[in-house]
Amino acid sequence: MQRRQALTAALMLPFTGALRAAADDFAAKRRRMIDDIAIMARDTRTPIAERVMSVLATLPRHEFVPPEQVGNAYQNRPLPIGHGQTISQPYIVALMTDLAKLEPDHQVLEVGTGSGYQAAVAGRLARAVYTIEIVEPLGQQAMQRLQRLRHDNVHVRLGDGYHGWEEHAPYDAVLVTAAASHVPPPLVRQLKPGGRMVIPVGAPFMVQQLMLVEKRADGGVSTRQILPVAFVPLTGQR
Repeated sequence: MQRRQALTAALMLPFTGALRAAADDFAAKRRRMIDDIAIMARDTRTPIAERVMSVLATLPRHEFVPPEQVGNAYQNRPLPIGHGQTISQPYIVALMTDLAKLEPDHQVLEVGTGSGYQAAVAGRLARAVYTIEIVEPLGQQAMQRLQRLRHDNVHVRLGDGYHGWEEHAPYDAVLVTAAASHVPPPLVRQLKPGGRMVIPVGAPFMVQQLMLVEKRADGGVSTRQILPVAFVPLTGQR
């Protein structure tokens, strides 16, 4: 029995070493990604809070991309995830999260789950995230991935996100990760007074504007353009 255990341990050593080396490599790549985000934030004059950067510095982005993209997971650029969709550029994820000003007691709506990465980032900062994906295979994959990675406060629903998720409204923040031609009125209605929505607005497959929408106590809204972006289009009824 002891000889068998010793043999098993000896066989496991190379495997354990390989896992440790891979983890160290991913950690080094995440640090470089954070440096790239910081440089872009400085160049665009869009400072990002340290607590947001800390989440991106520890969250394994390589778990949210297809196997063939794992080697590119920590590059500061969007990556294809199938079905014509992408995982957003890390800088944009950081910026949108920062603009939402998430707090530990906040409830967040996300439209466009994609791989689940933005929802996972928000879930590290807020109490609960409700995220909607219209592409069923992506939604199913994201649901399984978030469960496997123990993001238990992130809840995924399959469907058209244009109309939001009324059952859990109102929300302290709304994140829209696809470009809309306009700010969807149902999402504004589901935003709390004092709440913030971050959404790219513009024509499909063109340069859009990342917008910050803030809801006032009287129910009115103010909008502010942040910077030009390029997102895949929001689909569904509108």
